[in-house]
Amino acid sequence: MLANCHFDSVANSPGASDDAVSCSVMLEVLHSLANLSTPLTHGVIFLFNGAEENILQASHGFITQHAWAQQVRAFINLEAAGVGGKEVVFQTGPENPWLVQAYVRAAVHPFASVVGQEVFQSGVIPSDTDFRIYRDFGNIPGIDLAFIENGFIYHTKYDTPERIHTDSIQRAGDNILSVLTHLLMSEQLADSSAYRHGNMVFFDLLGVTVVAYPARVGTIINLLAAVATVIYLGKKYMISSNAGGRYLRDLACAVCVCVLSWFVTLLTVLIVALLVTLAGRSMFWYTHFYAAVCLYGSAATGKILLIHTLAKNLYYGGVSGVDLSERFFDVSLLLWCSALLFLTQRGLCSAYVPMMMVVFPLASKLLLTKHFRARGASLQYSVLYLMGLAVPYVHIMFLIWVVFEIFTPILGRSGTEIPPDVVLASLITLATVTLSSYFMHFIYLSRSTKRILAGLGSVFTLMFVLVCCGLFFPYSADPSSPRPKRVFVQHSTRVFHAPDGSVERSDSGLWINSLDYSGMQHITPLIPQINDSIRSRCSEQLPYCGFPWFLPVKFLVKKNWYLPAPPVSPQAPLEFQLLSRQENEWGSVRMSFQAKGPSHMSLYVRPEAGASLIGWSFGDGTPRFDLSGEYFIFYSHGLDAPAWSFWFEIQRSSDASPDEDLISMAVSSHYFSGPDRRSEPLEALLKRFPAWAFPSSWCEIWTDIGVLDGEILLHSDRLGAFR
Repeated sequence: MLANCHFDSVANSPGASDDAVSCSVMLEVLHSLANLSTPLTHGVIFLFNGAEENILQASHGFITQHAWAQQVRAFINLEAAGVGGKEVVFQTGPENPWLVQAYVRAAVHPFASVVGQEVFQSGVIPSDTDFRIYRDFGNIPGIDLAFIENGFIYHTKYDTPERIHTDSIQRAGDNILSVLTHLLMSEQLADSSAYRHGNMVFFDLLGVTVVAYPARVGTIINLLAAVATVIYLGKKYMISSNAGGRYLRDLACAVCVCVLSWFVTLLTVLIVALLVTLAGRSMFWYTHFYAAVCLYGSAATGKILLIHTLAKNLYYGGVSGVDLSERFFDVSLLLWCSALLFLTQRGLCSAYVPMMMVVFPLASKLLLTKHFRARGASLQYSVLYLMGLAVPYVHIMFLIWVVFEIFTPILGRSGTEIPPDVVLASLITLATVTLSSYFMHFIYLSRSTKRILAGLGSVFTLMFVLVCCGLFFPYSADPSSPRPKRVFVQHSTRVFHAPDGSVERSDSGLWINSLDYSGMQHITPLIPQINDSIRSRCSEQLPYCGFPWFLPVKFLVKKNWYLPAPPVSPQAPLEFQLLSRQENEWGSVRMSFQAKGPSHMSLYVRPEAGASLIGWSFGDGTPRFDLSGEYFIFYSHGLDAPAWSFWFEIQRSSDASPDEDLISMAVSSHYFSGPDRRSEPLEALLKRFPAWAFPSSWCEIWTDIGVLDGEILLHSDRLGAFR
């Protein structure tokens, strides 16, 4: 077995939850296993890696190069996407159900969800862990666990030890020790490949226990539920009073009314979200989440209720409420069954959710049919009906809580291009539609919905006015529950070269990026110099807009501010030179370079018109570009490292002129540690930021390197461009 954690953290964060607490748990587990009186059947490797935040380099180095890696049959990875709380199993496998079964049997406090696994692996959540490295490069199955609560302070200065409750540490330790001991004594670990047969459906029941069964069994259960639905609806179709297709027509019309209510509701709530965004009140819910529920939730609930009330009074005027309630129950059942079949056909284990929303309501409805016919929609019937919905609804509400627990903090670091209110409003609408499905028929049983609509309208109007008046400030510096605004501040010097290597121009400044949609609107009143007059624009002729990106996130963060400042003067400046140029017989050109600088550097490459990048010395040798056709290479090294040498191979088109550019290049050096990390202008600006802001900062130097075809001029004594 392999137990993995990482002891490094992102720049400017103590990293208590991500991931020091996991390493402390592993140390205590190691101590407990070392003192067991019973010999272990299998060995265990405790890996404390120091470069996970460096784009997962340490785990990759271990699994691809270490001699012990070949002995590993399975792993447990301890991670964090929040600070404290319960650690959830959000990834397993792949296709090793025995690992899930081991967790279910052995975990003292199980907490797991296959829904989280499929959402995470879909790429919706902008994050990655060592799990992927072991899975993809080592072909090893594993279990990925992470703390998920309070993601607002994840990767910030507030991620300190005192914020992690001892209960969370004890709980994680109990689970890891128990599961690891179970696996180390298991027979499956001796030959894990023999037990590789499909996926597992697993889900948590309110943190009490975990239900798990093979995906193939889940498919059978799902199909049986679908067959039961078809039989139930088919029997209604066969009733003589519904002959001639009238039942199908009525059902189809009811489905149209239901889908129309969803569409109109989503459109209405999105319009409200856009109005809030245009009013400059985006992210008002970041510290006051209840305000978003009151605003968007009341709008969604009220609109659904209004559409069905209008349908009842204007379209279904002559139909009894009892018949309509039956019809819309059938609609909900049919739509959930359709979702069940779709997810099952796609092979998704999360199909168990619509399965529950088919089986439990259908069973309760069948049990209450005689009661309903005899007594009608009595209070006793309503109570019994709601009791039948309790299991799936409680579970779905639990999943909704997990979704908002994870996604709400993520929207505070999702960039300047995605309006977070639109995303949150969509999620709240989806939750409202999901929860309202089997309650729609109560609308048709009720005598009047005027009071409910009036109440919802009053709540919405009041909240909309309060939000537009700016009552809810997005951020908070409250020590007990901080909600910081995330900002990147980099003291940067940029040098632009002419083709002959001479410096055309240079500039220096404090490059500022907001990691959320609100930009600098809340910072400007406190620091007037940071306003739209210093907005920096993308230089289309330069790779990656001429900005010193640390990671390739320019598509998410397009709003930048550049405040002029004196040049950066590092003690260890970047050295860069062209080593050689070779022209091959098939018309391609290979250029070799060497760079020596700080521990972190970024290289930006863009082929010019008439040229293409066909090979390089990175990875498997096949260049991979982003959506814009540019290439981003991230490089880091330890304290004592030789110069970084690499090469590119460029193919010229047949009609390209020898005097035309082959590629445009730029390199930036990031000073994350040591005396070069700080500067006086940077420190002075950081002191002016409010307490509710978290500026992550460092110094850097950026330079472009124009590479042309023709004569080579080496500039080994300084940075420059080469011909």
